[in-house]
Amino acid sequence: MVVRYATGATFYGEVVHVTGDFSARLLIATMAVTPLRLMFPGRAWVKWLVLRRRYLGVAAFGYATLHTVVYLARTGVLGDILADAAEPGLLTGWLALAIFVPLAITSNDASVRRLRRIWKRLHRWVYAAAVLTFAHWVLTAFDPVPGLIHLSVLVALEGYRLWKTAR
Repeated sequence: MVVRYATGATFYGEVVHVTGDFSARLLIATMAVTPLRLMFPGRAWVKWLVLRRRYLGVAAFGYATLHTVVYLARTGVLGDILADAAEPGLLTGWLALAIFVPLAITSNDASVRRLRRIWKRLHRWVYAAAVLTFAHWVLTAFDPVPGLIHLSVLVALEGYRLWKTAR
């Protein structure tokens, strides 16, 4: 994707769209692990997902970073970037990325051991990042419907998780 964009085979809007979609979908996959574990206890494919949840989350961050780098390279001027950042659609994206940075940095076994209980509290910020991510998608997209559909899938999964754990 990067090579195709650099050589002009792919245009800016396509790269930004695809990287944003991949990032959001990987975020959903990451957050879906616990609800799926509750829905399908003991299943081998769920155990596989549980073991790879952090990888999915870091991949979501990687695509979000690429999404941001392409935007920054295209915009290029700090004044324009700061002016854009004041708009709600882009502000939500910047805030989501700011939350994802410490989550990605601490998504390793050494951080889990070092931070102990704080690690879990820190990683609960993924919920705020998810809300901001989908707000960014809905506010900046030409067609907000796909963002709302993806958000509804995540809300349904998280609603199930909350219902199941409350029972």
